[in-house]
Amino acid sequence: MPASEEEQLKSIRQEIDALDEQIQALITRRAQCASEVAQIKRQSNPDLNDFYRPEREAEVLRMVKERNTGPLDDETMVRLFRQIMSDSLALQMPLKVAYLGPEGTYTHAAALKQFGESINPMPMAAIDEVFREVESGNAAYGIVPVENSTEGVINHTLDMFMQSPLNICGEVSLRIHHHLITQVEHLDGIDKVYGHAQALAQCREWLDANLPKVERVAVSSNAEAARIAAKSTGAAATASEAAASIYGLNALVSNIEDDPNNTTRFFVIGKQAVSASGKDKTSLLLSTPNRPGALYDMLSPIAANGVSMTRIESRPSRRAAWDYVFFVDVDGHQDDEAVSKVLRELEENTFLVRILGSYPVSVL
Repeated sequence: MPASEEEQLKSIRQEIDALDEQIQALITRRAQCASEVAQIKRQSNPDLNDFYRPEREAEVLRMVKERNTGPLDDETMVRLFRQIMSDSLALQMPLKVAYLGPEGTYTHAAALKQFGESINPMPMAAIDEVFREVESGNAAYGIVPVENSTEGVINHTLDMFMQSPLNICGEVSLRIHHHLITQVEHLDGIDKVYGHAQALAQCREWLDANLPKVERVAVSSNAEAARIAAKSTGAAATASEAAASIYGLNALVSNIEDDPNNTTRFFVIGKQAVSASGKDKTSLLLSTPNRPGALYDMLSPIAANGVSMTRIESRPSRRAAWDYVFFVDVDGHQDDEAVSKVLRELEENTFLVRILGSYPVSVL
C-alpha cells in the first residue's frame, strides 16, 4: 500500500532535519579552520589584522560555481558561500570597507556582493573620499565604480588612479536594475525625478516616453535621490529596491533601464598586491611621447606576446595640454610569463608604465 501524503512529507522533513544538522556541523568546522589559519599567520606576524585574500576567495568561489549542478543557480550558490566566508573572516576582525554612499547605492550593493554582509561598511560622500579612507588606513578596502556597459567609464575614478598609490585588488560586476521609487501612487502625480546623472541617462528612453515633461535633477547618488524623494512631495527617484526599502518608498515602476543587460563594473582598491588566482586581469597606466606611431609602438608588445587587451581608455594627463595617459586592461597576472614579458618590453622602450594591479576576474 503506497505511503500517504503525510507519511511522505514526514520522511522528507526528517531527511531535511538530518541534512541541516550535518550542514551546521560542517559550517562550524569550516569557521574553526578559518580561525586556525588566522592563528598560524599571526605566529609569524603578530600585528597582522587583514586576513582577506582576494585570490584565495576567487579560487574557492570558482570551484563552488564549477561544482554546482542545481537546482540552485550559480549566483545563489556563490552568494551562500561568500557569506560563510564573510562570517568566518569577521570572527577575526570585520573588514572596514569604504564605498560611495550613502547607504543603498549600487556601490553599497557591490561591496556586499564582494565581501558579504559581515563587514563594517563606511559610506563616503565622494569617490576621492573612498580613496583617502583606504590610503589613510581607516578602511582596509574601498569599492569604486569604474565603468558602465551603456554609459562608459567613470572618469573621476580613472583620474584618481593617476595620483593614488593604491592597488586594484579585485573587480565586481553588478547587473543594474533601476526602479522608479516614490511615495506617489500614479505617474501623473510626479513633478520631479531625481537620480545620479548616469542613472538618468540609462533610463532616458523610458523617461522620455512616460514622463516627458517632468524635470530631471542629477544628484550625487541614486541613494541620495531616494532620500530626497522620501522627503519631497511629488518627487521620484531612479534607484534600487534596497534604496526603496531603506527610505520607505514604493517601486511604482520596476526595471525602467533602457538596456536590460545594463551592468556596472566596480574596482576593489587596497594597499596589498594580490597573488595569482589562476584567472586574472592586470590593469596598467601607460604614457608615451606624442610622436607618429607612438600608440602603435606602445601596444605592439601586447599583441606580439599573445596577450589579450580587454580595455583601453585615454585621459588627459594634466601635465600639459593635449598630453594623454592610457588605461589598459589585459588578461593574465603580472607574474604570468607572457604578461611579464610585455611589461619588460614596455619599460625597455622608455614608456611610462605603472601597474595599477593584478587581480582575480569577477566570478559572476
